[in-house]
Amino acid sequence: MTIDLGFPSGLSLVPTTDESQRAKDFKSDQEVRWCPGCGDYVVLNAMQAFLPSLGLRRENIVFVSGIGCSSRFPYYMNTYGMHSIHGRAPAIATGLAITRPDLSIWVVTGDGDALSIGGNHLIHALRRNVNLKILLFNNRIYGLTKGQYSPTSAEGTLTKSTPMGSLDHPFNPLSLALGAEATFVARTLDNDRKQLTEILTAAATHRGSALVEIYQNCPIFNDGAFDVLKEPGHKEQRLIPLTHGEPIVFGTNDDHAVIRTDYGLDITKTADLNPSDIVNHNTTLDDPSYAFALSRLSTQDLGHAVTGIFRNTTRPTYDDAARAQTTHATHTKPPNLQALLDGNDTWTVS
Repeated sequence: MTIDLGFPSGLSLVPTTDESQRAKDFKSDQEVRWCPGCGDYVVLNAMQAFLPSLGLRRENIVFVSGIGCSSRFPYYMNTYGMHSIHGRAPAIATGLAITRPDLSIWVVTGDGDALSIGGNHLIHALRRNVNLKILLFNNRIYGLTKGQYSPTSAEGTLTKSTPMGSLDHPFNPLSLALGAEATFVARTLDNDRKQLTEILTAAATHRGSALVEIYQNCPIFNDGAFDVLKEPGHKEQRLIPLTHGEPIVFGTNDDHAVIRTDYGLDITKTADLNPSDIVNHNTTLDDPSYAFALSRLSTQDLGHAVTGIFRNTTRPTYDDAARAQTTHATHTKPPNLQALLDGNDTWTVS
């Protein structure tokens, strides 16, 4: 099966001619070197198992990463890839997207790499709607540099760099992305292989910027950070899964639901509601305020955590527009180097 990636006419990716392509074909010859128990292993395995379904040649797939534990990802993928500069992966990937429309381009980054030194690059890639798929591995800590607090660490977090507790108010990555009007925004957990694969598939088919936040465990420096979202008896009351077109209910027996209020969204008991009061999830709304309100239901203490696809809308992409603009300029006014050199914009160097 070949999945439609939504490319404009004439820019379709080349489907593979090898229908027997399997997960093992996407595994490189490099030894995977993360700490035992790291959530990165699950994401890597899910990605390698999922990619054959795209029906793409491996040379038409590229992974670009920044710096961090998650950024070792390109080494382990038997595709093209680049381990780039700290925080700059979206910028480098943008250049690639503009010049190579035949590629499926994935950015792999962490909460420190993407939201600290790389914060501006991330939000501008999202607002421009560059055709990139950005996987944000969020373990709420700096793992590679040995356990400093990150932009998603909770207030009061004790680390080597905050021995008396972090004073910073953490980012909600999805709220940040939706504030930049990203056209595809989703969240999942490293241990939810089914949901992770479904979201990766949806992100791959999306034309434009897709941000997928993945809660994942760092067993060395922030072990068990998301355990309450994984343990039976706890996860049912905390996780709020989203399904497009379905009422937003959760709990052991769907005993809680999401409703609209005068100022956004809230959570209440299903027994106190008429079924018509429950919000039906819609990922396709042009106005990002609904998806933003959903993102605010997730709390830093993980009392509630919304997972699934928050937003999946379409608008023109930056890379398509840049290529169209270049083509138009070339056809209407062919380049003339001599005219440029003889023009009025000159400088005198003394």
